[in-house]
Formats: sequence, C-alpha cells, structure tokens
Amino acid sequence: MDKESRRLALGCAIAFGVLLALFALFTSLVGVYTDWLWFASLGQLSIYQTRLWTQVGLWLAGALLVMVVLIVNWFVVPRRLLGRIQLTMRNPRRVALIVGARALTIVLRVIAGLVIVVMAAAISDQWMTVLTFSKAMPFGLSDPIFGLDVGFYVFRLPLVRFLVGWLLGLIAVTLLGDAVVYLFAQQIRERMATIHLSVLGALFLAGKAVDYLLQRFALLESSEGAVFGAGYTDVHAQLPLLYLLTGVVALGAILLLANVFVRRYRLLLAVGVAWIGLSLLGSAYPSFVQRFTVQPNELALERPYIEHNLRFTRYAYGLDTIQESDYQVKGELTIQELEANADTLDNVRLWDWRPLRTTYEQLQEIRTYYTFPDVDVDRYVLDGRLREVTLAARELDTEQLREDARTWINQHLIYTHGYGLCLSIVSEVSEEGLPRLLVRDIPPQSTDPALAITRPEIYFGEKTTNHVIVNTSEDEFDYPKGDENVYTRYQGSDGVPLSNLLRRIAFALRFNSTPILLSSAIGPESRILFHRTLSERVQTLAPMLLFDQDPYPVIVDGRIVWLYDAYTWSNRFPYSEPTWNLNYIRNSVKVTLDAYTGETTFYVVDAADPLIQTYQALFPTLFSPIERMAPALREHVRYPEQLFTIQAEVYGAYHMQDPRVFYNKEDLWQAPTETVEGQETWMAPYYVIMRLPGAEQAEFMMIRPYVPADKQNMIAWLYADSDGPDYGQLGVFKFSKDALIYGPAQVEARINQDPYISQQLTLWNQRGSSVLQGNLIVIPIDGTLLYVQPLYLQAETSQLPELKRVLVAYGNRVAIGNDLATGLLQVLAEAPVAAPVETPAAPAPGGPQPTGVAALARSAQAHYEAAQNCLQQGDWACYGTELEALEGALQALVAATEE
Repeated sequence: MDKESRRLALGCAIAFGVLLALFALFTSLVGVYTDWLWFASLGQLSIYQTRLWTQVGLWLAGALLVMVVLIVNWFVVPRRLLGRIQLTMRNPRRVALIVGARALTIVLRVIAGLVIVVMAAAISDQWMTVLTFSKAMPFGLSDPIFGLDVGFYVFRLPLVRFLVGWLLGLIAVTLLGDAVVYLFAQQIRERMATIHLSVLGALFLAGKAVDYLLQRFALLESSEGAVFGAGYTDVHAQLPLLYLLTGVVALGAILLLANVFVRRYRLLLAVGVAWIGLSLLGSAYPSFVQRFTVQPNELALERPYIEHNLRFTRYAYGLDTIQESDYQVKGELTIQELEANADTLDNVRLWDWRPLRTTYEQLQEIRTYYTFPDVDVDRYVLDGRLREVTLAARELDTEQLREDARTWINQHLIYTHGYGLCLSIVSEVSEEGLPRLLVRDIPPQSTDPALAITRPEIYFGEKTTNHVIVNTSEDEFDYPKGDENVYTRYQGSDGVPLSNLLRRIAFALRFNSTPILLSSAIGPESRILFHRTLSERVQTLAPMLLFDQDPYPVIVDGRIVWLYDAYTWSNRFPYSEPTWNLNYIRNSVKVTLDAYTGETTFYVVDAADPLIQTYQALFPTLFSPIERMAPALREHVRYPEQLFTIQAEVYGAYHMQDPRVFYNKEDLWQAPTETVEGQETWMAPYYVIMRLPGAEQAEFMMIRPYVPADKQNMIAWLYADSDGPDYGQLGVFKFSKDALIYGPAQVEARINQDPYISQQLTLWNQRGSSVLQGNLIVIPIDGTLLYVQPLYLQAETSQLPELKRVLVAYGNRVAIGNDLATGLLQVLAEAPVAAPVETPAAPAPGGPQPTGVAALARSAQAHYEAAQNCLQQGDWACYGTELEALEGALQALVAATEE
C-alpha cells in the first residue's frame, strides 16, 4: 500500500471514529433532548433548565475539584520526589523504578477516572438539596436543644453533611493513593513524603472534627430514648462526648501540621489513643448513664424531652389544630332525627368498591380492551341535593387486544385513548340488585345535565402507559358502535411535534422503536404523546413532591379532569415521630390534569407551608394559587385518604398530651378491624355525607372510628371536613369511658351470632352462590350510632355481584333487610320481616281504624309497606306518619285479639 492509500485509509478511520463518537454522544443525550422537547411543549422548559443546569454545573464542579486534587496529589507531587530519587539510584534500580512507576501511573489514571465519574455523579444527584439550600424558608419554630430554626434541619443541614462526607471521602481516597505510591517507591520515610501525607492527614482530621460537630444535630433524630429525638442520655452523655471527640481530633490535625516542621510522634500516638478510647467510651458511657441514671428515674428525667416530642410531632403532622369534643351517646334514634338527617341516610354507601368494580367491569367495559383501574368516591349536587357517588374511568389497555391485533400501528397510532366513565349513587340499587347508573354506556349517556360529558376521550389516565402518535395518516379508534367502529383525530394541544428527522431519530432511540423513524404514516404535523400515566407525568414535573395513591376523575363542563393530591414532606423534622418514611407532611398542592389535553396545573392550597414557599421560589412558573382554580373544580376538592390515614395513625398515640399518660401508654388508640373477603384487616377511612353535631347542614367528609389498643369497643371517631370554608378542619369526638360503645368487630360478631342472619348466610352459601360482605361503616347521627353493612350475592357461574341484603345494627338490635329502609324499619320499630303480599291501600293516617282482626292486620301491613316506600323515597316525614299509623293499627289489633 502506497503512502497516499495509507493516508486515505487513516482519514477514513478517523472519520468513522468521529462519527461513532458523535453517535455515542447523541445516544447518551437522547433522554436529555427528548425531555427538553417535552417540557418545552408544556411551556415548563424553565423547570427542566433549572434542574439540568444545576446537575451539569454540580457535575462539572465536582469533576474539576476531584481531578485537580488527584492530579496534584497522585501525579505532580510524587513525580518530583521520585524524579529526584532516581538520580541517586544505580542503573538497574532506576530502570525497575521507571517501569514500575509507568505501570502504577496507568493504574492510578484508571482509578482516578473512575473516582472522578463516581464522585461527580454523587454530587450531581444532590441538585434538589443544593437548590432548596439556596432558597430555604424559615419555619418560625426553633428546636429546644440548640435553638436553631427547623428550616436549618430540613433545608441546610442535609447539604452540609453531604459535603463534609463527600470531602472526607475524597481526602481518604487521595491519602490512600499517595500512601501506595510512596510505599511502592520505598520512600515513605522521606521528608517530602512525610510532609505530603501529614498535610492530607491533617485535612482529614479537620474534616472529621467538623463531622463530629454535625453529629450533634443528629441527636435530634435519635430513637434510643423514651421517645424519638434527643433524650436525657443524648443531651447529658452523647453530646459531651461529641464535643470531646471534636477537640481531640482537631488537636490531632494541628499536631499533624506541626509534624511538617517538628516531628512529635509520641504526641500523635497519645492523640490516637485518646481518639480510640473516646470512640469506645462513646458506646459504653451512654449505656451506663441510661441504665444506672435514667432507667430508675426515667419519667422524671425524660419528661421535658417527651414534651418536646409531643409538641413537634403534633405540629409536623398538623395534629395541633384538631378540635376535640365529647360525643354523648343519648337515647333512642327518633323519626324526627331521621328526618333531620335525611341527607345522611340518603347517602349511606351500600356499594363497596371491590364488588362494585367487578360489577362495573361486567356491565360497562363494553369491549375487552377497556378497563376500570379503580373506583373513586366523590359528590355532586343533583336535583338540588348533595349526593355521594362512585365513579370509574374507562381506560384503554392495549395489552388486552387480541394477540394478532397487538401490532405497532394499533398500539401506537390507532388505539390511543380510553372513553368516558360510569357513575352511580352510592345508596341506590336497581330491582336486580345492581347499581343504578347515572352515567353509562358508550358514548356516555347521562341522566342529569350536571353529569353530561361532551369530551369523553381519555388520553391521560392511571393505566395509560404507552406512548402514542397523533395526527398521522391513520385515523384513531374512538369507540365501538355495533359491528362498526367510530374514528376520530386528536384535537388537543399536547405532544411533541415530529417535525424533522433529528426528532424522529431521537424518539426512535428513546423508545427503542424503529417504526417511529421509518413509518410513512408519520408526517411533519404528527405529534408524539408520552408521560401519559398520571403518576409519571406529575412526578416528572415535580419530583420533589410526594403524590397521593388515589387520583380521581371529575366531570366539569362536559370534560373529564383528574384531581390529584400532592404533599410536601420531610424526614428531617427534629423531635417528630417518623412514620411511612417521613415525619413532616402537608397537603400543600392540588393538581388538576385534563384527561383529553393533558394540561397539568399545580395549585397551592397551603401557602403558609415553608416547603411549598421554597419550591415556589425555585420554580415560580409551576405553581398557581388555589384562587385560580375554577369554582366547579374546587367543589370537588376532597381531603385525601392517604394523608388522613397517616394523621389518624399518629393521632392514635399523640392525642395524649400529658407526658405521664403518654409515657405509660395509658390511652393508646388504634384503628378497628373488620372482616373483608374472609380476612381480618384494619378498617380503612371512608367518605360520608353527614351533619356534625351542632352543624346546620350535611357536608362531605372522611371519618374513621378508633378503638382502645388491643380492644374492640369504640372509643372515638376522627373526621376531616372536605366542604366549604372549613375545608381541611380535623376534629375528634370522644365517647365517655364509662359507657360501652360497640366497635365494628363487635358488631360483626353480633351479626354473625344472630340465629336468623346466620341461618340465611349459610343457606345462601350452599345454593350455588357465595355471600360477599361489604365494608361495615359506622354513621354517627345526633348522639347515636348506626352501623350498616351491605351483603352481595354472587353465583358460582357468574362474576356479577348483586346487592341483595343490608345489615343494620343500632343499639342492641341487629336486623337484615332487602334494603336500607327495611333494615332501619326493623331496628327502630322491631317489625318482623314479612313476605310481600297483595295489600289494599293504606287507610289515611289519623283516620278511623277498620274493625275486625283480618281488616286490622291488612291495615297494619299496608302502613308497613307505605312506610317502606317513604323510606326508599327519602321522605322521613311521611315515614314517621306511617310508622305512627302502624303503631295504632298494631295496638288495635292486639286489643281486638284479646277480646
């Protein structure tokens, strides 16, 4: 091969190498580029830029610092020493040293490269910690030990501790590398090597001294004492030891620096022995103090620290504003009280979400590729009345398409969205025992104008996981219609335009999908929609927030809009008892997400929260005040179940505010248990529409009963208001400890022990069907308690549960009825269950009683049937009148029989 050919070959090789390097670089940047386009398409590019530039800046700063430190310490300083030593060596030794030094240099370069990458990545991952440090807001609450604002522990201390640990790691790696170099050269005792290693050792000890000082603040997160946070032993034993360790290690750093000029190995040895001794004492001495000082007088010595724990925990979980009241259980539940609480009884939830979801799937999935991921609870004003409803969005699951239909075009171009939802009132049941649907079918049919849906397409949902491309040459499947399908084209604004070849290549690489690059159906106007799952979308936009597990759909102005609760949180709040991996939480943000357009808005509902104030300062374009939320949407904001569950769990212990009572756990509460699908489980909170004692109107709220620890009788119930100006208000009603109030497990036991009910359940379970017991719910009504549990029957050959009976318990009475009205009638009037018979019209209440035993019996039966109809219609005045007439007919019947 001549010279020209070799030059050409070399040029081609260089060009190919450059192209290969560019392709590798582009591949690694595909995620950054496509995310940049996605944020830009939402108008939130500044959020991504803030994050990206912070990460890049931290990576470069960290890499540069590590590189400079390692080059100076591993290559520059040792080379000068080794180069001078080589001149004094004989030739064979010099050659061996040079060869070994070159090999060691190569190894060190590889190790240095790895260290640079790893340490730079570690500091880059702290981008949010760095940002919150820069915009930290004060809490206005100081810790009781060091007097520092809580914001120091939440925002500033994490970054300081990370940097100290990061620098200590860098110094340790540098020191270890230099020690290896000097040992290899057998020159570790040379003065220059001693100076170098002494300086590095002094820096390490100085950093360790700072680390010991920072460990003081970690005592506020101690779990070794009577409560979480610094206790007597931490303050009076651990803290002095940390100060001593700080002083000893700082002295060691000074002596190491002095060792550069005057070698005093004995002093260094003494410091080392003192350090080891104090380290050993650090575990022994606190244990000694705890055992011989604290344990004999624990309550007296720990009392102030228990008070700190109580105060800070109640604040961190928002328990300090709970309104506490007594709930006096008074006499009988009267007709007048039922009439006054008609809104509550008309909204008693008879449909448990588990059988209801199965029912929705059987009745309303329409096609196999539709699915109902969840059943949610909400409320609407229908016909001028507040009604509690359950609803479920009908989402598309392309994995349920026939196997031969799961082509790339079908999954990403044609089957792009779900369609509509179904909705029913929680208390209404059809004659067949099925939910009475107010929104149903495809296209959605609504029985009330407030529930009309004009834009039913669901492009963004809980199970909408795959990416799709719209505005292609293929029409999108909209909904099935008989033997044909209806098609549509996306008219929303979401999506990244695939307007050039670079974008198509980038998304083909991101999703590992060659058709994105090659498909002729995709044109310049096509757009790709991704991050369509609700949780993925909101977490990508706001990774610093914690999101609720249960978003729910709302019908607003003919559209389906998802409401999503988001929390600001921390696990660094001093003296606050941790649970669920956090010890501070606020529901500071409500997120709305349009199911069609994907428009996502973060509304701030707790502007006083220092965490959300910090995030607003960092990302001003992301958040909007709650006042900008449409009034129609604000009517559907509800108190989130996840937050309520956390608060209820913590409040079970932290309702005790007296340190002595808390220390002895004298009044510990817990959630009651119930039986679900044959398994005992903790009772979950539930939404109800009810009127609080002393309130003028019924409101939508969440409640949960409490029972004493390891007992079953009910001791209190907690509520959270979701309506009106009192939204978010927590309150607890406590029962008198002198009275026995049946808890859910006890009521379930009484139901199962009732001879008639037990016999019926046994018979139904033996006749080719199975009985499903729904949630038992407790409803407080004007100083009384009503327990309601639905029963569903499901045939062995069917997956369609039907609501057939309702169990009602009140006082010492338990009844089973065909519906809630019948059950109420039985427990209030102790009326027997009668088979339906043909009866004449009920005589007018208050009129003359008929004569004769048969006529009186027919009259009583007629009044009984009329009372049932009144209950089913929610007319409690009519019910009371008919019940009084029934009582009169029965008294006349008894008198006639005695004659």
